[in-house]
Amino acid sequence: MSVVRIGALAPLSPPGWVGAGRQLAAGLELGVRDVNAAGGIGGRPVELLVRDTAADPVRAAEAVGELAGLGVAALVGEYHSVVARAVAERAEASGLPYLCSSAVLDGLVDGQAARVARLAPAQSYGWRVYAEFLLRAGHRRIAVAVAPGAYWAAGVEVLRGCFAAHGGEVVAFDLRGRPPRALCDAVAGSGAGALLLLVGHPDPAVPIVRAVRRDRRLRGLLLGAPAGQPEFGEWLDLLGADGAGVPFLSYLPERLGPLGTRVDAELRELLGAEPSFVAFEGWDAVAVLAAALRVAGGDGVRWPDVAVTGTRGPVRFSRVPGSGVWQWAWPPVRVIDRDPEDPTRWRTLHTA
Repeated sequence: MSVVRIGALAPLSPPGWVGAGRQLAAGLELGVRDVNAAGGIGGRPVELLVRDTAADPVRAAEAVGELAGLGVAALVGEYHSVVARAVAERAEASGLPYLCSSAVLDGLVDGQAARVARLAPAQSYGWRVYAEFLLRAGHRRIAVAVAPGAYWAAGVEVLRGCFAAHGGEVVAFDLRGRPPRALCDAVAGSGAGALLLLVGHPDPAVPIVRAVRRDRRLRGLLLGAPAGQPEFGEWLDLLGADGAGVPFLSYLPERLGPLGTRVDAELRELLGAEPSFVAFEGWDAVAVLAAALRVAGGDGVRWPDVAVTGTRGPVRFSRVPGSGVWQWAWPPVRVIDRDPEDPTRWRTLHTA
């Protein structure tokens, strides 16, 4: 019996965020296992061909070409936004359906893509929710530590727009040539009540957290990480109690339904650790892509015709202004943190 090949992309080696890549790969693999247990796609089993992007857009685009040559029916995955953008552009040009599981950059493609869809919320949506959380908490002047990159720059602009609309201000500190101690000096003199880490993990995020926590001038300063660095177990392993009380965006509901609970248990067994929202994005992506291929029946993928019950709710796609792709509008979005009383426990601080 012939198989349906699906190409999967994830950052599984440095400088990619390997922890996120492993979570994504686990979700994809479990999703394929479940699709095959239910009869595959039109009676044909699914075979997942995984390629490591290492957070490199060129390597990812080359992988798309390789996978197309191997006859994949579609592409799925990727975590890093700039890499997902390269995949989306190459997939659209190659005529391959691509379901982006986890990257959030609004401008995933130039213009309007017919074959590209996304499960993760657009960055402008999620980061507006985060700004709303900060504003409701009384913050009107915040600082951001910003690493180079289109994703981080886009995040700064979203935050600035939200704060400006409420008479607030965002003070940005470029990290190039600025070690953690110098950053602490700058933040201490900025008058900001919060510092957001728009940086990679573990470096420089972990050294910055350690420096801030040990600086007496910054006691009472809120540390935040909208991109979700504290979600992963490595954050807790490296920082311990210093990593608690750092709000971030999570794309999981506060309570999972029966399907989500079952998948959660199986992901825990597969990972040997608590699954992050990225793992659930992987499982949902495979379930949605399998449904899309069944509906298409070999005649291309029509994203508006897809309706699937995922681990985090019903998934349907529509056009969202500014994104250019078919979008699930919207997944659950919460601001959560690790409880300072017990850093292994989550606290919900704000819900979209």
